[in-house]
Amino acid sequence: MNVLTLGVRRGRLEIKQFLRSRESVVFTLAFPIIMVTIFSLIYPGELDSGVRYSQYIVTGMIAAGLLATGFQGLGMQIPMERDKGVLKRLAGTPMPKASYFLGKILMVLAIGAICTALLLVYAVLFVGVTLPTDPAKWLTFAWVFVLGITGCTLLGIAASSLVSTGRGASAVVTPIALVFQFISGVYFVFTSLPGWMQQVAALFPLKWMCQGMRSVFLPEAQAAFEPAGSWELGRVALVLVAWVVIGLGLCMLTFRWTSRRDG
Repeated sequence: MNVLTLGVRRGRLEIKQFLRSRESVVFTLAFPIIMVTIFSLIYPGELDSGVRYSQYIVTGMIAAGLLATGFQGLGMQIPMERDKGVLKRLAGTPMPKASYFLGKILMVLAIGAICTALLLVYAVLFVGVTLPTDPAKWLTFAWVFVLGITGCTLLGIAASSLVSTGRGASAVVTPIALVFQFISGVYFVFTSLPGWMQQVAALFPLKWMCQGMRSVFLPEAQAAFEPAGSWELGRVALVLVAWVVIGLGLCMLTFRWTSRRDG
């Protein structure tokens, strides 16, 4: 069997293993919904631009959900597999190593899609979010989703080598993810953040993922309230593609199949 066929089979196995972990399923799927509910209750009105806050935060939580599924999820899951010797055993099998990574990517894509779909259904039914009707908006949503979650997945795989043990993974990866969320316009209007914070956030993919999602779910007039006065979709695509390339390079340079104590 070729790399693709084995990767698909590995992806199915990864999805099954994820779904068997009830805690991970509940946290991953429920966290964006819980955060949207809390912030919608705290800020029930409209922003200065006339957009409902609930409509705004949904865009950020979609992007944050992709970050959590790809970067945070794999950044904690892979070190635990490395500690248990799972990666060492897989590296010793005839399965191509690329199939393992393909399986992880397929799992993240599936979980990310389910998480996003549940969030949108909930937001429409319970917090008054309206979905776009323009097909071009959904095309933008599709490429921002794919590029964003691909970049986050690769960065999560690369980040898995930053920690020495699986137990320490959450202590390293979770704070990084939280900082990105607070400086990238997930919970607060991006232009209300300090200028230096905006500049730091612009160096990383989450800010651009949020901006791309805002272009899909917010009115066109809202683009005037962006830092550049427009959605900058060309730059969004360029930055996300760059981070996919950077993430792939980091994976190739840093990924380890064995723990440090195994040499």
